[in-house]
Amino acid sequence: MSAKVFHIPLIQSTPSLRLAAIVQRTPVPGNSAAEDHPEAKLYNSTSDLISDPSIDIIVVTTPPDSHFDLCAAALRAGKHVFVEKPFVPTSAEASRLIDIATENKRLLCVYQNRRWDSDFLTFRKLQADGTLGRIVEYETHFDRYKAVKPETWKGQLAMDNGGGVIYDLGTHLLDQTVVAFGLPESVTAVFANQRGETGPGAEPDSFTVLLRYADGLLATAKAGVMSIETEQLRYWVRGTKGTYKKFHLDCQEDQLKAGLKPGDADFGVEDARLSGVLTTLVDGRPVRRDLPNVKPETYGALYARFADAVARNDADLVPVKASEARDVLRVIEAARESAKTGKTVVL
Repeated sequence: MSAKVFHIPLIQSTPSLRLAAIVQRTPVPGNSAAEDHPEAKLYNSTSDLISDPSIDIIVVTTPPDSHFDLCAAALRAGKHVFVEKPFVPTSAEASRLIDIATENKRLLCVYQNRRWDSDFLTFRKLQADGTLGRIVEYETHFDRYKAVKPETWKGQLAMDNGGGVIYDLGTHLLDQTVVAFGLPESVTAVFANQRGETGPGAEPDSFTVLLRYADGLLATAKAGVMSIETEQLRYWVRGTKGTYKKFHLDCQEDQLKAGLKPGDADFGVEDARLSGVLTTLVDGRPVRRDLPNVKPETYGALYARFADAVARNDADLVPVKASEARDVLRVIEAARESAKTGKTVVL
């Protein structure tokens, strides 16, 4: 899904990029890169792709336990690298890849696309404008009803190898939080298996992570699989001047699954009926109003900015720096330690 739904359509909608080659080890009728993209070379091994001198950028969309080796090989071969989240399973591996990229004078970017969710950008505008005042509590949710464990790495790969919910959804929620507020002072976390699985292989499928900041802000990141709701809470942000509450996920993933892409009419534009709610004080009384999302930048902005960074060979222009993804991994590692020990971890 990563390649078909996200990366290939975004590459195709970025004017300065060309889809040059795809690795697919075992094409079959109905699932064949050669049939879907005859304009691209088809390779059966990553080593053949990495050694192709005509390739400038390698996009890594494999499960996270293979990210380090593939990224390192591509960087050492002189390729710029765009890697799916979660970046790598550990912050130590992230640091090693950052060093390899620097040594080889190549750019390394992590696909944290939800920085470009329109509702997150709407909150960021409220934050920048001071509309909410001093923010005292920030909640970000990725709850759903998903009673059956996925058969992909998201449900089958152990946390030690970058699998499970904290690396799948947690990287999104915690990345957004760190983008908005920076690194917290401390982390407290509870992991659970809401599906009721026990025994060997029963990994957490849900989490609550509390991030405390020096100014008193409490940020909460939550993901659960037993949330039976017609409207799932996405954000609840409370400040000294107002509150922003938003339900529903950003629409871009569903639009990409339906075959739309950046540049198509209304791509990234949410139905007005799903708008968030802003509540502020007017003459000392709370007054609420619907707050539509800001004009979407779309996930295409992430690709366009990385393409520009590569064209200019300027690491400062990389839209999601590997060092930022490493910081998120540090928060995840602190959350895992807290959940294991039952204690708050100070960063």
